Amino acid sequence: MKKTKIIVVGSTNIDMVVKSSHIPIPGETVLGGAFLMTPGGKGANQAVAIARLGGDSTFISKVGNDIFGKQSTQLFDEEGIDIKGLLLDQSYPSGVALITVDKFGENSIVVASGANSNLTPDDIKKVLPANSEAKILLMQLEIPIESVKYAAEYAFSKGIRVILNPAPYNASVSDLFGIIDIITPNCSEAEKLTGIKINDFESAKKAAKKINIQGVRNVIITLGKMGALLYEKGIFYQIEAPKINAVDTTAAGDVFNGALAVAIAEEKSLLHAVQFACHAAAISVMRMGAQSSIPYRNDLILTDFENYN
Repeated sequence: MKKTKIIVVGSTNIDMVVKSSHIPIPGETVLGGAFLMTPGGKGANQAVAIARLGGDSTFISKVGNDIFGKQSTQLFDEEGIDIKGLLLDQSYPSGVALITVDKFGENSIVVASGANSNLTPDDIKKVLPANSEAKILLMQLEIPIESVKYAAEYAFSKGIRVILNPAPYNASVSDLFGIIDIITPNCSEAEKLTGIKINDFESAKKAAKKINIQGVRNVIITLGKMGALLYEKGIFYQIEAPKINAVDTTAAGDVFNGALAVAIAEEKSLLHAVQFACHAAAISVMRMGAQSSIPYRNDLILTDFENYN
C-alpha cells in the first residue's frame, strides 16, 4: 500500500546541549555536566520523526555550505527522508541552537538561524510544486513568516491539509488562520495567540475556542506533562500524557507534531492521532537530545503505545 506523502517545510540546526543543575539567570555562570552535539531544528526534527514512525517524509529546508550542512544532509539521507528540496546556501552558515537542560528536563534555547533565515518564498516556489501530490503539509516558524505564508497558501490552493506548529511564536501567524486545518500551540504559544492564561484544561478550552473562532478548524494545545487538549467540530477532548520521568523535553513538541502527521496520513481519527502523538512525545522526553531522542515505530510497539486504534 502506497503511503501518503507528508511535506515538512522548516528549519535545520545543529543543537549543542549542556545538562546542568538549573538554567542560569542573567549574569550567572553554571558549571554544567554532560555535553551533547546532535542534529536538530524544528523542521528537521519533525521530518525525522515522520520517517522513524513509518511515514513518507519529504523535507524542504536550507543549510549552509559547511560541515554542519554536510552532516545534516547525510543524516537525512540515512533516515530515508526525501531531501530533493534541501537547498544549499553559499552565503549563510547552517543554523545552530545552544540549549541548556536542567535537572527536571526543562530547557532554555537560543538559536542562530543562519541559512534558515534565508529560506525564501522563491526557494519554496522552486521545489514545492514537485510535491503537489502530497496530502499533508507540516510547518513551524523557525523560517521567515513570508515563506510559511507562501507554502500554506500554495498547499491550501491544492487541497493539501495544512498543520501549523506556531513555534516560536510570531504574531503574524494569525493572518493564516483561515487556511490552517490544524494548529498545535503549546501553553505559552496559545497564551500569546489568545491573551488567555493557561494553567489547566478549563483555561486551555477557552483559548482553543478563541483560536477556532478566528478561523482555525481544529485546535490542539499541548500541555506538557498534563497531555493535550483537542477541539474538533465543537467538541473538546482531554488526552492525558503517559506518566513518565522526563530527562530532556527539547524535541517533545516536534515529535508530537511528526507523530500527529503520521497518524493522520494513516487515516486515523484526529483524537486517535493526538493519543498516538502524546505517546511518541512521552518516549522522547525520557532521552537526551533532539533527533537522538526521537523514537522509532517499534519503540511504541514495545512500550504498548502503538495500541491507539
